[in-house]
Amino acid sequence: MLKRYLLVFFLTLFCVQEAISQDFSALWQDYFSFFEIIDVTKSQTKIYAASENVVFSYDVNTNEVEKITTIQGLSGELISTIEYSTTNDLLLIGYKTGLIEIYFESDQSVLTVVDILEKESIDPSIKTINDFNEHEGFAYISTDFGISVFDLQRLEFGDTYFIGNNNAQIPVEKTTVNNNFIYAACNVGNGVRKGLLTNPNLIDASQWQTITTGSYVSIETVEGRLYGLRTDRNLVEFVNDIPNTVFTFNILPLDSEATEGQLLYTTQQNVFVFNSQASLIAQINQPQDFDTTFTSATSFGTDFYLGTTSKGLLRTSISDLTTFLEIRPDGPLRNNGFRIQAFNNGIWVTFGEHDQFLNPFPLNSRGVSILRDEDWQNIPFDSLLGMRELNKITINPDNPSQVFVSSFIDGILEFNNFEPTNVFDETNSPLQSLQNTSGFVDIRTGVSEFDNEGNLWNLTSKVDLALKSYNPSSNQWRTFSFADFIQDPVDDEIGFYDIAIDNNTGTKWIATFFNGLIAFNENESPRIKQIKDETQGFPTTWIRSLAVDNSGQLWIGTAFGLRVLFNTSGFFGDENPQVEPIIFLEDGLARELLENQAITDIEVDGSNNKWIGTQDSGVFYFTPNGQTTIYHFTKDNSPLPVNAINDISIDESNGTVYFSTPNGLLSFRAGGSSPVEELSEAYAYPNPVRPEYNILGSNDLNDINKGVKIVGLTENVNIKITDVTGNLVAEAQSRVNRRNSNLSNNFAIDGGTAIWNGKNLANNIVASGVYLIIINDLDTFESKIIKLLIIR
Repeated sequence: MLKRYLLVFFLTLFCVQEAISQDFSALWQDYFSFFEIIDVTKSQTKIYAASENVVFSYDVNTNEVEKITTIQGLSGELISTIEYSTTNDLLLIGYKTGLIEIYFESDQSVLTVVDILEKESIDPSIKTINDFNEHEGFAYISTDFGISVFDLQRLEFGDTYFIGNNNAQIPVEKTTVNNNFIYAACNVGNGVRKGLLTNPNLIDASQWQTITTGSYVSIETVEGRLYGLRTDRNLVEFVNDIPNTVFTFNILPLDSEATEGQLLYTTQQNVFVFNSQASLIAQINQPQDFDTTFTSATSFGTDFYLGTTSKGLLRTSISDLTTFLEIRPDGPLRNNGFRIQAFNNGIWVTFGEHDQFLNPFPLNSRGVSILRDEDWQNIPFDSLLGMRELNKITINPDNPSQVFVSSFIDGILEFNNFEPTNVFDETNSPLQSLQNTSGFVDIRTGVSEFDNEGNLWNLTSKVDLALKSYNPSSNQWRTFSFADFIQDPVDDEIGFYDIAIDNNTGTKWIATFFNGLIAFNENESPRIKQIKDETQGFPTTWIRSLAVDNSGQLWIGTAFGLRVLFNTSGFFGDENPQVEPIIFLEDGLARELLENQAITDIEVDGSNNKWIGTQDSGVFYFTPNGQTTIYHFTKDNSPLPVNAINDISIDESNGTVYFSTPNGLLSFRAGGSSPVEELSEAYAYPNPVRPEYNILGSNDLNDINKGVKIVGLTENVNIKITDVTGNLVAEAQSRVNRRNSNLSNNFAIDGGTAIWNGKNLANNIVASGVYLIIINDLDTFESKIIKLLIIR
């Protein structure tokens, strides 16, 4: 995918610099939401709709829907407006930050224009791109500081007009061209101003004429007639630059569009369609069957395409303005997935937010999204039995169709077969509401985890009996108090961020805000123990994320860095347990891994590698000991729309890693999987390897689209690949030849998956023929032989 970057000097001549970016579509997949539409525009064959930070197109002839997202090279920033240039076959995308991106339909490339974004002399608060107006090969860009001119053929900026008195920066909402004059609708009492397009001195504000005062949010030209929209809700026609009111709206429209000889004005409840004489010829009312409001509109022939706040794009026809068709790509309800949980070829997403201090107010009432079988099932809030602020998702490993979702206000919601079936609250369980003077129920149940005995352990903030376990098989609850460390649960502890269970020892590790790390094990004496301060190695008491790795070590993410507790099995007997940072060498100097980073999540994959999400530095992927960084994904080198990571989850069946951010959900096909118990189901693919696959010879074992994969491996195996005469071709062993730890390997193992690049011990691609893959389990002595056919 070609992603172009335009690096310029504002208001001066400059050179265009182009760079070829990585094609993210091979290993990444996006799951953006397209329910909320910001703006719409059209080409000669397509309707384009911008959601919060991505775009989709709808072909009016074929009904085909295509996405344009960060996978294709968009920035992932918040979009403010879009406009299609039919003359140049390109889509202009404006952002709230002042960034501009140009999407070329011909080769699906993206040009990034950073002039306005990086102009230091303009305050960031007034850089929002309000509108694009194309005229004779130029885009007149309306902003809150004035008008910038962009040459759409040469792809370069011209002048910028500061059209306020004495060249002051004033907000321009929209421009239009009429009778060779450019008219600007200016807000905040700056009226409508015009300048002669052939005047070479329009950078001088004195060359602009104020034709009327007041505050204007729109200016449109249709069939030679000029119309403006004032903030007092009056639509006026300018005749010889004199405004005459022709219509008064009940509320101020959000959007206007001049198209096909008509004027479209969009309010939340209606779209008003006027002819060129400002006579109202149609009114599209808010559809009764759709709980949504309008944001924008355009027309194509006899059809109208309406942007909405929660239904994507709606299509209706002038012949029947009461029938609507929903148009949008498949996706979750919202972009800001707060918690996610992967399962076999799918993922759950919840949207119940709380701030960094675990405060859920103001409360939200949002649905749940589930991806399964490559389709999204979006369950609206009114089907969730009244449960608000849903966050942590916990799947019963003994019964994957049973899922428990915590509510940070109402208790726990149980799902069975992807349908909500039961609510646990203070009336039917030991779940407690925090004590408050108003008397309303406030059950702040958050993090939870199953142990290997089938018990669901969950934590409720700001109550005496903070830790509880529930056995779904017996329907039995148990409760445990933290009063030894948290005497006043309302004021002495904000709440609990995470829980990790070590199934080898039975210890429940709990992350808190004020009280550091708490360990609970009902089989130990004492069964509760705490470490929290600098004398025990912590940089802060604020623990945000926990993970027990495959070696039994506890990885601890704090608000100010990473720590590891190595002696987990002896923790309760250790008089002075310590956590330690990971120290690595950089240019000969000792450095602390992720020093001072706010860590939001830690996940361990099947190869014992660590995925670590941060609050503002993206995602890190480390080898088991943390000494080598395999990947560091940020918005600059990946499709991540922002560097803030809300949550990470791994589909252990195929190694797909999901990243939830405030601005969208994405996945990365890492290609590993978790080990299995037996080798009986192990197989290799593709098999046979045909010439058209072109998968052999790659030196990058991280690219899961290349190489031969062997899946269904147990935890500790040795694999030999030989030809039919017994000559050794390649060999790998678990814990020795790890994928990613040494990228020069031709053959490596990642958890339950091995990948071979088709090269032999002499580093040459093997010839056509039959090869034997001999797998030996080094612990159980189980073995399996797989025949592999390679055709070159």
